[in-house]
Amino acid sequence: MTGLPDSRPDATSVLLPGPWTHRDISCNGVRLHAAETGQGPLVLLLHGFPQFWWTWRSQLTALAEAGYHVVAPDLRGYGASDKPPRGYDLPTLAADIAALVRAVGEQDAVVVGHDWGGLLGWTVAALHPRSVRRLVVLSMAHPRQLRSGMTDREQRKASRYALRFQVPRLPERMLTRADDDPVADLMHRWAGPEWRRTADFAEAVDRYRSASRIPQAAYGAMEYHRWAARSQLRPDGLRYARRMAAPVTAPTLQLHGQQDSCVLASTARGSGRYVAGAYEWRELPGIGHFPQEEAPDLISGAIADWAR
Repeated sequence: MTGLPDSRPDATSVLLPGPWTHRDISCNGVRLHAAETGQGPLVLLLHGFPQFWWTWRSQLTALAEAGYHVVAPDLRGYGASDKPPRGYDLPTLAADIAALVRAVGEQDAVVVGHDWGGLLGWTVAALHPRSVRRLVVLSMAHPRQLRSGMTDREQRKASRYALRFQVPRLPERMLTRADDDPVADLMHRWAGPEWRRTADFAEAVDRYRSASRIPQAAYGAMEYHRWAARSQLRPDGLRYARRMAAPVTAPTLQLHGQQDSCVLASTARGSGRYVAGAYEWRELPGIGHFPQEEAPDLISGAIADWAR
């Protein structure tokens, strides 16, 4: 696939066609766009950075065929969802997802989260336990485990990319300029070697680069990182860390690529200490930071089996 046009895309650019429908869902005071398909028990798929709902394109179809009602939203600030000036802290984002479950007419869901969506999955399960029937986390440590993992030199080195996101305005300019390519740089750095050599990877880079250039999308993505860093010593961040000590009662499956160079497997390993329900940890050989795209059939099957 050739590069997407240099002109700034708008939110409609992520309404990609496929065996799903697009809808807007009002929840917790914001409008979230979502791709939706299938009938049965609800499975929510929560994306990470620098992605949007499309990262779950394989799981949307596979899980629908397995008998599930599958909803993949654009998180607040991303894709075709609202991009308000605030609300990018994890407690507010978790309230978005708990409200989303109710807005689609369900009491609970199998929540699947990758990267930032994984942090969000952990948070919803701890702060809104009635909304989470089962939990699947990809490529992300429990928030308290991640926080303690920052004492490790290798994890600090892997997370240095987020330091440049802390300054105002400049990161947004980098993400939206046609002559700069931080999205491609990060994806090449984090992806497993097999996927990097495929046409699917090249298409994904194009899609995520384009989505990052939607007006205000870069701001929203940066605000996630800014809150995470700046809240560490602030009352709201310390309060969040205390609340996250509550054990997750939902049965939890944690999937992590052995070659993940963003959140190291050694950092994520041990997150089960925060799970009171059934728990399983699986490391995926040869897989980097994007398991749902690098090994879509494996991940779809694991989610479907765990959801049962």
